[in-house]
Amino acid sequence: MDLSRNNPRRVVITGGASGIGLATAQAFLEEGARAGIISRSQQSLNQALQGPLSKYLDGRCHGIVADVADEAAIANAFKEFDARLQGIDTVVASAGIEGEIGNAVQDVTSRDFLRVLEVNVLGVFHAVKHSLPFLAKEQHASITIIGSDSGFVAVPGMLAYNASKGALVQLTRALSFELFESHGIRVNSICPSIVDTPMARRGLGVDSFDDAEFPVNAPSNIAKTVIFLSSEGARAINGTNILSDFGYSARSSFPA
Repeated sequence: MDLSRNNPRRVVITGGASGIGLATAQAFLEEGARAGIISRSQQSLNQALQGPLSKYLDGRCHGIVADVADEAAIANAFKEFDARLQGIDTVVASAGIEGEIGNAVQDVTSRDFLRVLEVNVLGVFHAVKHSLPFLAKEQHASITIIGSDSGFVAVPGMLAYNASKGALVQLTRALSFELFESHGIRVNSICPSIVDTPMARRGLGVDSFDDAEFPVNAPSNIAKTVIFLSSEGARAINGTNILSDFGYSARSSFPA
């Protein structure tokens, strides 16, 4: 790893106060990085900073409340983090919402469908666009997008979510080519199946996944993959959408 206290990474994480984003913030901070956390909720941000991240409030961890769908707010957040962290060389776009889980096509509202796209797709675009001036100054800069296996496979009742995660698959490819050619910035995404997060529990209406009849990712599993993709050791990995689904998407439908 190239994370050290002598040459710490300076990472900004959207959706960094909960779930995968929070686990990723913890992982970077444990490696000696400096981290900026963006959350759309002051309550969630306070809970993270006063709870799991409290031991890092030594000048290495900072939080800002902003909605990733609000371009001006995200632009201001990255400017502030650049000053607080003394530069930005790593971005993790983890903010996301699930939308109307369980609704059939005819019951999905246009307003909700659009909101999912605004957060899950436009929010990633805003993070990339407004981090670019800072990332372009750095060596080994990288962006990791938190996607989903829902970008490759689908189930009923998750129409907007499926569409948004499918868009991120191609957005990752497009950004990886453009940003590496022009600035040497790598862009990859991690696409997990179910992860044990508050959003997943809420969406599936469960209190825990302890008795789940299917394998479940831990947030720390995804965080460790982010750490690797952000390291100099992964310098040849660019434009990939890495499935973290226990191999389920590789299975054939052939009845054997």
